Amino acid sequence: MEESFLINGGKILSGKVEVEASKNAYLPILASSILCDKDVTFLNVPNFSDIHSMCEILKRLNVKFEYFGNVLSLDVSNVKNEKITHDLTNKLRASIFLLGAMLGKFRQAIISYPGGCNIGQRPIDIHINAFKSLGVKVIEKHGYIYCNASNMKAGKVVFTSVSVGATESLMMCACLLKGETTLVNVAKEPEIVDLANFLNKMGGKISGAGTDVIKIIGVESLHGGEYKVMPDRIIAGTYLILGAMCGKNLQISGFRKEDNNFLFNIMRESACEIIEKNGNIIVSARGRNKAYRYLETAPFPNFPTDLQPQIMAMQSVASGTCVLKENVFENRFNHVMELVKMNADIFVKDRIAIISGVEKLYGADVFATDLRAGAGLVLAGLVADGYTTVHNVQYIDRGYENLERKLEMLGADIKRIKFE
Repeated sequence: MEESFLINGGKILSGKVEVEASKNAYLPILASSILCDKDVTFLNVPNFSDIHSMCEILKRLNVKFEYFGNVLSLDVSNVKNEKITHDLTNKLRASIFLLGAMLGKFRQAIISYPGGCNIGQRPIDIHINAFKSLGVKVIEKHGYIYCNASNMKAGKVVFTSVSVGATESLMMCACLLKGETTLVNVAKEPEIVDLANFLNKMGGKISGAGTDVIKIIGVESLHGGEYKVMPDRIIAGTYLILGAMCGKNLQISGFRKEDNNFLFNIMRESACEIIEKNGNIIVSARGRNKAYRYLETAPFPNFPTDLQPQIMAMQSVASGTCVLKENVFENRFNHVMELVKMNADIFVKDRIAIISGVEKLYGADVFATDLRAGAGLVLAGLVADGYTTVHNVQYIDRGYENLERKLEMLGADIKRIKFE
């Protein structure tokens, strides 16, 4: 049964919305929990389908779960090394994190190639080459990755290109590895800092997270404990863009400015009004926004690719022309033709989109092709004239919790509908 969002656009949104815990931080942290010897409790678990998918994989490793509202306790005392099969990995790109965690815990692993949103080639050769540089033997055949780390030794890993996932995988892999491991040319995203904070709270010795070089001194074991994961900067950014498009005193709780400085500065140059008050952000649309002339996606602290579809929706109705370059994923313009259905004026050549703002978007049947594209189409539907149906809501559910209910509480006319 297909689920879609039916949106009657043109409403002004106001009120308060809370930013959930970060999906992109939770997934590697959940994977790394198998490195612990005692129970781990997470205090603010969001209801994302990707979180449930990761938990299903952990169940295969004999991890036990207990929920108390949005509190999740993991019993990892009897975790086992099991083959992670395709039926578990095909929905979740982040399943690759289990490879680093399992090598750290068991010194061997067998895992199917990961799946996830179709937004371009996301090769895992950076992960594999990094493991090999520490002495891990890797064989790839029949759709599986076979790793033997019985001779793995601490050392220096220099990444040929910046990779968030590979950085996190090596942090997990080296956490219980005797000696000092140095990771050079690493990613600096806030989610990496959060993973380091979690591992350190459990007894790890990791320094330098958030810089170009991370040092890991291996410890014999990690204990358990409680942890509260950082707020989701992509959800926070989505709400900020929403407020700039159709908000009136829209209050965002849990917006950490330091995680979204680049976006925050872009918003300052538009026509919207932003107020910082008591740790919250209050944003109001002030007529038609001004187009941001040139924007390109890049690793943190620059503009994130995960906010590119949302900012494109905003630029579609801005005054002027925006040139937007996508540097991270080559297939991340799948939402363009859906926005064009709604009267957007967008021309694409290779990885560059030229967006000439129009005065109005009009409702249409549109199809989400991935998580962030779906979020961008919802934003477009909220400002469009008439009814918009956003199909393939299952993508949006991967990283937004009850999005239609939260938007409805802000004054949006949006409903989840089902088709046979």
